[in-house]
Amino acid sequence: MSAVTERPGRARPMPVEERRRVIARATVPLIVAHGREVTTRQIAEASGVAEGTLFRVFADKEAIIDAAVEEFLDPEPFRDELRRIDPSLSLELKLRLILDRFHDRFAGIFGVFASLGGRPRPPAHPEPELIVGIFTDLLAPELERLRVPPERVFAFVRLVAFASAVPHFSDTTGLDTAELADLIARGIAADRPAPSAPAKEAAPCS
Repeated sequence: MSAVTERPGRARPMPVEERRRVIARATVPLIVAHGREVTTRQIAEASGVAEGTLFRVFADKEAIIDAAVEEFLDPEPFRDELRRIDPSLSLELKLRLILDRFHDRFAGIFGVFASLGGRPRPPAHPEPELIVGIFTDLLAPELERLRVPPERVFAFVRLVAFASAVPHFSDTTGLDTAELADLIARGIAADRPAPSAPAKEAAPCS
């Protein structure tokens, strides 16, 4: 009796919301490269679906672009990147890694909005306590060393990273994230003031 060979079944259809996310994520780099001139054919190829599938989950191309921008601005993947930083690293290295991630985040936002002809804006933090909590966990080994609380460190890092990611400005500062991290960690003043030169004795009157 010969064994019966079972034919592999069809892959489980992807839920609509999952399909939308896959398409939206694949569209983000296409927006940066092509702006609103991106074609649905390019989107379909990048998403690994037939072009007709796009319009079973989106009304039109503009709806795909809107979903891609919304997906890109979702703060949770960015927060996860910060959470993966090892708190046991040195303060300077942690700040450098944090700055790298913030810089990439802001640079990406500038790229997306510039390609779409819109005004770039910092991502909103509707739940600021979440990212402050991440900073508190990352800086826990150094809390006694800090002159400011973690929420102020977050404010400094966010401000510096945003400024360093501004197009045309970032290329002229000559500061990389390692130098910026060192400035945030140590400030610009020495720990101890330099000793003043001894005053010269007045010459005796003749």
